[in-house]
Amino acid sequence: MTRAEHLRALSISAADVGAPLDAVAAVTTSLGAQDARHCVGIHITLAMAARPKVDGQPTPEEARALKGIKHYSDWDSGYSKQQSTRPQTLGYGLTDSPSGQAAWILEKFWAWTDCDAHPENILGRDELLDNVMLYWVTASATSSVRLYWESFGPERRIAHAVTIPTGVVVFPKEIIPPVRKWMESSYTDIRHWSEMPKGGHFAAFEQPDLFVSDVRAYFRMLR
Repeated sequence: MTRAEHLRALSISAADVGAPLDAVAAVTTSLGAQDARHCVGIHITLAMAARPKVDGQPTPEEARALKGIKHYSDWDSGYSKQQSTRPQTLGYGLTDSPSGQAAWILEKFWAWTDCDAHPENILGRDELLDNVMLYWVTASATSSVRLYWESFGPERRIAHAVTIPTGVVVFPKEIIPPVRKWMESSYTDIRHWSEMPKGGHFAAFEQPDLFVSDVRAYFRMLR
């Protein structure tokens, strides 16, 4: 099976692909870049391949993204360094302690949702605990964090240009909100760009109606 076939097996559809989270955005981008003949278009909320390109005074959109980059680097990226360098060590603790597993996950719902400082303002307690239980009852903490070990590093991350139609929806509390100018060299056919009034990193979970309506509006253009 080729890499593109593996990606198709992981994706929602071989024709229309939407990505509400970072890992899925990476798969979607890879699929759009490497197997374009099977894709009508892609839809993403996060532009992982884009890099800052600021000429002169930053625009408001660039300033917002640069602020997000600095905050992530200073305060938010410790989990990523741990998962990408010592996933096995971390996995023992998370698999042994339900409170540890819950804290590791729920802190990110606190930090990355558009929730006015408390995740239960936007998601129900049962929804949050359901998410934690997916990891706890399957004892999959270690395998889930190993994704970072397997994905990070220059030899593991290869940027691919996406030339097929691309739709982007920006949620205001995304970790690093996409900037169209920064994306255009990697996504060369951006057909759709929308900004939402509310929502964060877990956009499809937090604001499913807004997310689904944008996916439908974009792919309707391509029919």
